[in-house]
Amino acid sequence: MSILHVENLTKTYQSSNGPLTVLHDVSFDIQAGDTFSIVGPSGSGKTTLLGLCAGLDRATSGSVFLNDIRLDNLGEDQRAAVRNQHVGFIFQNFQLLPTLTALENVMVPMELQGQRNAEKTARELLERVGLGQRGHHYPTQLSGGEQQRVSLARAFSNRPKILFADEPTGNLDTETGDTVQSLLFDLNREAGTTLVLVTHDLDLAQRTQRIIRVKGGTVVSDQKLMSERVKE
Repeated sequence: MSILHVENLTKTYQSSNGPLTVLHDVSFDIQAGDTFSIVGPSGSGKTTLLGLCAGLDRATSGSVFLNDIRLDNLGEDQRAAVRNQHVGFIFQNFQLLPTLTALENVMVPMELQGQRNAEKTARELLERVGLGQRGHHYPTQLSGGEQQRVSLARAFSNRPKILFADEPTGNLDTETGDTVQSLLFDLNREAGTTLVLVTHDLDLAQRTQRIIRVKGGTVVSDQKLMSERVKE
């Protein structure tokens, strides 16, 4: 079953020098449970593409269907509701709420959904990412790797159908990045979530089942790889 269907997606911004098209006529389909990478040089449009797929922005033309919901017909509040219900996020700069503890950050998506036992689930997820003793710490009291592990726990807390990760190891050293990568793929496999990665790290991209390369706002290649499950 298709969890994400992208059809003839184009995004144009108005700049001081006139219209600037950063994505042009992009189409692809992702099946539920797949792992998928979007790679390309800086300025190629890959982060813009991720934002459109996740409903963070609206395309100039074309359509995005997320879990059979057409996003381009929805208003901002409606897209936010879809994200809260179906989507998890991991960002390069962590984006934890600085006034909340690690535990409270993980609880936020569940509380927005009105889930019961949010604190119990959040504690279990922090334990799963190796931070069971750090739940009372604030983001500034945690290292970059620890903050990203908190964001991993938060991303999976609302049991998303699809997880979007934008350069999830981009701000981490190699050893810490490897730890976060392993946790990301392990948690994703356990949850059966669809994973969409934006990365410039080809080693990370090659851990997914499929890589599309974007250059100058267009898809220049679409490569299917051996799945991570088979590799292991």
